[in-house]
Amino acid sequence: MSDSNPLPRRQALRRVGALLGGVVSAPTVAGVLGGCERQTGDDWSPSTLTPEQNEMVDTIAEIIIPATDTPGARAANVNRFVDALVGESYLPEDRKRFLDGLTSVNTRCKEEYGAPFVECSAEQQRSLVAALDDEAFGADAEPTDRETPPFFRMMKELVIVGYYTSEIGATQELKTNVVPGYYDGSVPYEEIG
Repeated sequence: MSDSNPLPRRQALRRVGALLGGVVSAPTVAGVLGGCERQTGDDWSPSTLTPEQNEMVDTIAEIIIPATDTPGARAANVNRFVDALVGESYLPEDRKRFLDGLTSVNTRCKEEYGAPFVECSAEQQRSLVAALDDEAFGADAEPTDRETPPFFRMMKELVIVGYYTSEIGATQELKTNVVPGYYDGSVPYEEIG
């Protein structure tokens, strides 16, 4: 990844594992450790996702990590990370499962709301993402196979890893300031938040 102060990949994976209940799926681990090139610039366009899929990923990412007093997933260009990781690092079967998951979200939106995801209202989009989250992580969720995780688990992992390894996520949200060769393990919490 090409951010100026990226969070080390292994540290990001540990944090994501903690946020997701201790297990990060194999496709995400392989992709992050294998690396990908997050494209920057105003002339960026997705290379793996269609424009509609890219908009879906961008919107879902912003619902998962919205802008608050710090920038959200959209400002961190998490959609670009997802596009790069899914296209460059995922095995073909994992890429297919992810892309099929986006298609199934669209199908579900059409059945429930009469429109594709990107044409639904913000309230409908948030409601559907909440339902997907509950199905994947709620009390009644099926145990997840680490090797073949369901779509929404993959999506949420990618959003969290993409956000917290971005410059915005690492420096503004986590307040991580990576200085090569320097470590101070005794910084008062009040100083870093």
